[in-house]
Amino acid sequence: MEELFKYVEVQPDLAGGVPVFTGTRVPVKTMFDYLEEESLEEFLLGFPTVTRQQAECVIELAAEKFLSAITA
Repeated sequence: MEELFKYVEVQPDLAGGVPVFTGTRVPVKTMFDYLEEESLEEFLLGFPTVTRQQAECVIELAAEKFLSAITA
């Protein structure tokens, strides 16, 4: 979980306390919403303050968490 906080931050005074990409005001949920309808490329074009590395690491960590939850 510690690795996740290199890419995501939660601050009560920032975006109402929802998880955002570190150094931005872009909610992580926005990326997942984009991935339902669009591509990662479209998300990155629409939110240039989020780096590809941030997005890919969050996706990878979410996948690992999901897979560990269903195989536990």
